[in-house]
Amino acid sequence: MVILETIAKSRAGLTFSGLARRLSFPKSSIHCLVLTLERMGYLHRTEDTGRYVCGSRLAEVANLAIEGAALREKAMPVLHGLVENAGMTVHLAVLEHLDAVLIAKLAPLSAEQIPTWSGKRLDLHCTSLGKCLIAYLPEQEMAAMVKARGLLRHNENTIVSLRKLKEELARTRDRGYAVDDQEEELGICCLGAPVFDSQGRVVAAVSLTGSTEQIDPGNCDKLVAMVQHAGFEISRRLGWSQK
Repeated sequence: MVILETIAKSRAGLTFSGLARRLSFPKSSIHCLVLTLERMGYLHRTEDTGRYVCGSRLAEVANLAIEGAALREKAMPVLHGLVENAGMTVHLAVLEHLDAVLIAKLAPLSAEQIPTWSGKRLDLHCTSLGKCLIAYLPEQEMAAMVKARGLLRHNENTIVSLRKLKEELARTRDRGYAVDDQEEELGICCLGAPVFDSQGRVVAAVSLTGSTEQIDPGNCDKLVAMVQHAGFEISRRLGWSQK
């Protein structure tokens, strides 16, 4: 963080020696960190001057943070209502590169503890949030993401075939919600719904998470209606209108 802040405050960027003079870290440590940040796209080294400047990835992350904050602000009243009505853990996630990233988590005090947190990255192929986020993408784009990320097997319920994933995503689009039936973690089920912006694009997903005792065939339809209503309401607050 201090490396990025130091370079960001310099209008013309800094050479490695200039950066090292401003920091109290060992040069070897600075060199390793700079190389890592450069590979990740947070820093860019100009060819003509050899100076390091902030890379495009830093701007992308900043924009995501701003957009995520605005989305959370509009979604939070709806998420609180969903927690109160369902009595389960609620998540809100966005698509970032090859993962679903949680930007909000709410849970009632009485709820079973779910090991998730804001900022946690989730697989796309085996979570209800991830399925919602990629189900509406062009098939070619979705397939390219799957190829780059892979289909990690978490247990015997996990979808590890592109053909089966395509079938599952088609079902998600047809019914308007996604299901994670113990695909990521045994004993845990999730129901997710997409969130649309004013242009009709999926920009987020909302989900209910609970144990197999909390989410079962007897109450599944009721819970699906709740999470879908939450998705529609957040979408409406973002300017979406159902046609």
